[in-house]
Amino acid sequence: MPPITPKTFRGTRDFLPEVMVARSDLIDRIRGTFELYGFSPLETPAIEYMETLAGKYGDEGEKLLYKLAYKGGDVLALRYDLTIPLARVAAQNPNLPKPFKRYQIQPVWRADRPQIKQGRFREFYQCDVDIVGSDSLAADAEILAMTVETLTRLDIGPFTVRINHRELLAAIIRAAGIPDDALMTASRCLDKWDKIGAGGVRAEMENEGFDAAVIQRLLASVDEDPKESSLARMGKLESTVRKFGGSEGLEKMKEIFQLLEALGVDEKRIAFWPSLARGLDYYTGPIFETFHDDLPHMGSLTGGGRYDNLIGIFLGEQIPATGTTIGIDRILAALQQTNRLQMAPSKTQVFVAVFDEDSMRSACRLAGLVRRQGFRTEIAYGAQKLKRQFARADRQGIPVVLIQGPDEQKEKVVSVKRLESGDQVKIAEIDLVKYLKEILE
Repeated sequence: MPPITPKTFRGTRDFLPEVMVARSDLIDRIRGTFELYGFSPLETPAIEYMETLAGKYGDEGEKLLYKLAYKGGDVLALRYDLTIPLARVAAQNPNLPKPFKRYQIQPVWRADRPQIKQGRFREFYQCDVDIVGSDSLAADAEILAMTVETLTRLDIGPFTVRINHRELLAAIIRAAGIPDDALMTASRCLDKWDKIGAGGVRAEMENEGFDAAVIQRLLASVDEDPKESSLARMGKLESTVRKFGGSEGLEKMKEIFQLLEALGVDEKRIAFWPSLARGLDYYTGPIFETFHDDLPHMGSLTGGGRYDNLIGIFLGEQIPATGTTIGIDRILAALQQTNRLQMAPSKTQVFVAVFDEDSMRSACRLAGLVRRQGFRTEIAYGAQKLKRQFARADRQGIPVVLIQGPDEQKEKVVSVKRLESGDQVKIAEIDLVKYLKEILE
């Protein structure tokens, strides 16, 4: 039998330790911010019934579902996102506390065309945070505040969270002369603005049969001037949208900005964006996406909004909900492209060298001693030359090496070598833990 060629499916990846250490650190910081805002963890199965997922993502999203045929005729699918599974959980567990504040960090799958530079993959992780059971705009504002704080803590560089409101967007589209039965079509065209630009949106709308004058009015009304403040943008649209059912959406947008100010959110990080549409059909109120200011080609780093009708599909009654997704893989790609990612092949702090075969027991005793004090420790498994052991520790980014040869054992001391500086000192065994705390903590 010929050997099997090792390979991964296009759009999927292995994460070797150097990347995985950085990735795990990012996820830990994201999780810490979620919990700071009072959210609790949830996990759901990778496989859902097709009927659970079907019809929730629009025509474009439906094509990207990985469908699975199962014996007995059941049609299953890999989860496309974490929002629909949350809706199922909320409907399946009606006694959950309300509001139910959950976060979820798990992989999702999409039969998409991979674009590595843009951070687009077929298998990728999402970090979702949602509030189920509250229709208060304070819930939307808190999601936005938490998004800003999360990305600030990750130190991704300059970013802007763009926000809009579905009612306001509908009024803008109506004001351009587009009837209600074509609102979703126009909205989906606008949703591609960041990928294909104004010219591409114009071409898409022409292909959908919209009149050229209508297209021009719509594009002119949503074109953003980066020098304008969010309140100025809303002010320009106010008289127009009030005639076409957008008054409530406009007032809600103003209230969200007031709540964000009260929460202490940096106003430079939030912008009203009238062209923002969000392609998913289930959004009903505020919608939001985040873009890296220096990497516009990257696409959205986060995206979400209010979806008050989605959970009701499973229950037959309306349950309000709002939330967002943080794309860890795109954030990782953004950090790499801006040289902000600190890579390390290991999180180990201490390497215990073995001086000779007779010193193995002494090395094991040392390793146990420092591990019990909470230091992440690796031990050599054989008595190679010390120079080779130092080189191995250095390659793994381990800052400290401990050596206890026969002479040190007799004197009850340990030689501590700091690899970055090359300094080496002898420390009494009784003082070793104290010294390690001084240099490592």
